Amino acid sequence: MKFCAVKQYFDDENNNNITSGASTTMIPLPNVESHPLAILITYCKKHLKIKANNADNKKETEKEMEQYEQELLKKVMPQELTELILAANYLNFKEALDFFCRAVASAIQNKSIEFVRKFFGLESDFELGEEEKLREEFAWSFEGVDED
Repeated sequence: MKFCAVKQYFDDENNNNITSGASTTMIPLPNVESHPLAILITYCKKHLKIKANNADNKKETEKEMEQYEQELLKKVMPQELTELILAANYLNFKEALDFFCRAVASAIQNKSIEFVRKFFGLESDFELGEEEKLREEFAWSFEGVDED
């Protein structure tokens, strides 16, 4: 029920008295691929388990969640982060959306344009001269940038 889009589907079905309580109800998720969905389900289950195990200790809960999230990020490829963000957004899963957006922001913070393009798999649409002119004109925006 953390996936608000899924929860809304069940709420609508229950209000219309269509469901019989069977667990075989198919929920259409046309904008979510299976791989990111599986990761989001695992993420949700792990968070619920951590919260249940540490219900009395908020600091321990936060520490264990942070450890789990760091381990998860080590397993996820940069291209998958974009898919996870899109899936979490479509499902309206706020906790995951916030987490994966923060992860992307941290990954590209203070990085060069080339790094960001490579991270997202983008090609420059500027001509060589145009980009150089912009780099000279806005040189201040490139100060302190990692050249990874």
